[in-house]
Amino acid sequence: MSVPRIRRSRSAEHVADTRRALLRAARELFAERGYAATGTEDIVAAAAVTRGALYHHFKDKADLFRAVMAECAQEMAERLVAQETARAETNPGDAWQLLRSGFQSFLDACNDAQFQRIVLIEGPAVLGHSAWDALVEEHGYVLLAEALTDAIREGNVDDLPVGPLTRMLAALISEASLYIARADDHVRARQEAGLVLERLLIGLGRVPGVSPALVTGQS
Repeated sequence: MSVPRIRRSRSAEHVADTRRALLRAARELFAERGYAATGTEDIVAAAAVTRGALYHHFKDKADLFRAVMAECAQEMAERLVAQETARAETNPGDAWQLLRSGFQSFLDACNDAQFQRIVLIEGPAVLGHSAWDALVEEHGYVLLAEALTDAIREGNVDDLPVGPLTRMLAALISEASLYIARADDHVRARQEAGLVLERLLIGLGRVPGVSPALVTGQS
């Protein structure tokens, strides 16, 4: 009974290794050449697998690119969460200040070569802007809503509806990231986007004596 189990385990490992090799090869090629200039024959050659193996794991090149984009975005999200968690533990502060620092860290990440090319530039062009929106929703909305809730509870942000506030801030960050990625001068664009973003975020801070009702027209 043990022999078939060992064979199944080895077969599963081989399948997983093949998929990882395809993702790794495709990620490097997409980041270097772009989607259009990368052929499936280039990918299978770089991964040292057969064309049949590629189509066993992925429907087509676009499906493989979607998986690469998701992997790249998830890794970046995990890296930023770990980085900002460590920052909070080392330099504890209020939720609003930590969130603003986290936004700036994300803008820094927008100049990571692979993330920029695959997720920010090629992703919307290949899969449509909805693919980028889906990644923002998957990796950003929940964490952003939690941080905003904490900031409101601490009294550093006005008691605004968290749902629309989360969506609007996510859209702001999304546009800032795309602005950086599409600029001719990425470094300057990062500086400009960071400056504008921080100035806008300052406006969300609670101002003594000013009620949200004054803005919404409520009496």
